[in-house]
Amino acid sequence: MVETLLLNDSKDIKNLKYLHTQLLIHFMETSQQYVERLLGYLGEKDQFKVLSSTVKKIRKLVKKTKKKALYKKPEPNKWSVAEIVAHLAETELVMGWRYRSIAEKNEVRIQSFEQDDWAKNSRYEKSDIFVMLDLYETLRNANLSFIKGLPKEKLENFGMHEERGKETILHITRLEAGHDLNHLMQIERILKK
Repeated sequence: MVETLLLNDSKDIKNLKYLHTQLLIHFMETSQQYVERLLGYLGEKDQFKVLSSTVKKIRKLVKKTKKKALYKKPEPNKWSVAEIVAHLAETELVMGWRYRSIAEKNEVRIQSFEQDDWAKNSRYEKSDIFVMLDLYETLRNANLSFIKGLPKEKLENFGMHEERGKETILHITRLEAGHDLNHLMQIERILKK
């Protein structure tokens, strides 16, 4: 890959910046930096608009792509589009539990999860992308309906994440929207290759 990073044009510089960011994320990103990165992707966007539109955007990208390309890894230890979609579906399952647990009881403990273990145990590489996309959509719609049905004061209920500390339901929706944008950008990058 180093040979391909000759800085001949803006695309090469962009690739170098992306590689640099990925190396920093992989080797040095703290929990706080992770939060800042996700919130940075979200910026001033409305998290509920992002959360409501991500599945449709991914479905549109997937629909016009050959199945083989959806399962091709961009690099040996990077997820394919199908694996990213499986991750998003299972993350939505986790988020549903977190939202409901925090709404039920303030200061509930929020357990982190190791995404690579989930990917291995759930065999993301063999998952049916369309089944996982449907699961993602179903869980997302259920979670958005749950959140929108909560009294406003419940949005300030919080859990104690074992790595990141205090997180309100409202804050978690912002993180999840940034997480969506992160993976949407990854999918778009993979499919452009």
